Amino acid sequence: MKIVILGGTGLIGNALQKSFSNEHQVHCFNREAFQSVEHLALLVEGSDLVIQLSGSTISKRWSNKIVKEMWQSRVDTNQMLSEVVQSLSTKPRVICASGISFYAESSCNDPKTEEDPKGDGYLTNLNIAIEDAAKSISDDVIILRFGVVLSRQGGALQKLYWPYYFGVGGPIMSGNQCFSWIHIKDLVKAIHFLIENPESKGVYNVTSPEPVPQKIFGKALAKALKRPFLIPVWEWQLKILLGKGSEVLTLSASVIPKRLLDDGFVFDYPSVDRAMKELIG
Repeated sequence: MKIVILGGTGLIGNALQKSFSNEHQVHCFNREAFQSVEHLALLVEGSDLVIQLSGSTISKRWSNKIVKEMWQSRVDTNQMLSEVVQSLSTKPRVICASGISFYAESSCNDPKTEEDPKGDGYLTNLNIAIEDAAKSISDDVIILRFGVVLSRQGGALQKLYWPYYFGVGGPIMSGNQCFSWIHIKDLVKAIHFLIENPESKGVYNVTSPEPVPQKIFGKALAKALKRPFLIPVWEWQLKILLGKGSEVLTLSASVIPKRLLDDGFVFDYPSVDRAMKELIG
């Protein structure tokens, strides 16, 4: 099978390339793939599967330029991909990335599933636009709402590792806000699972079935590193560093992967303690 991964040079793309390359022909491209409709068509034509992961980071201060880039790198790219796929005589299967900020804030006692309605705010509106553009690609497009991806190779865990290693880890604000996460190996396994099922389509939450309060997640990381969990980070500090982008760390998101579980998917790392044991050792 020929697989094209767009936005394939990031954390998830690299993991997927490594996993798929043993049995498939895999081509990874960064956002330069979207320089024009004609260029993108040349890259996508003849593929059996396209995985669309393009998107600039949102964990930084949201200047007007950054907000525009967040939209262009996700929504505009999906719209271009839709135009390209519609023009192809033989259409590939398509998977598009979205995020769990589609949902309203919730506590760990009130997890959201794929059946729950949208929330509100900029991140929700961004995800709605991403998914609307993705749905225009094909009737059987797969949309993945990712939680926070845990990997030693990058992402949130890599940023948290050294502060915790040096003993300055602690709760973000009260630490009670819910944290929905996914081990990178379970993420890759879930995508294999969906690809192998020709009936898979629509929206899937890609998160652990066990979301936890942020302070429980932090304690698990500190425990794995054999370090204390003492020094809190307050909202005002995050706003100084990230401005409105601090929402990524302060919002409470409780999400579970109901459709994956209903379809029979088995997680290798369902609990945060098991995930940390594998990631940290």
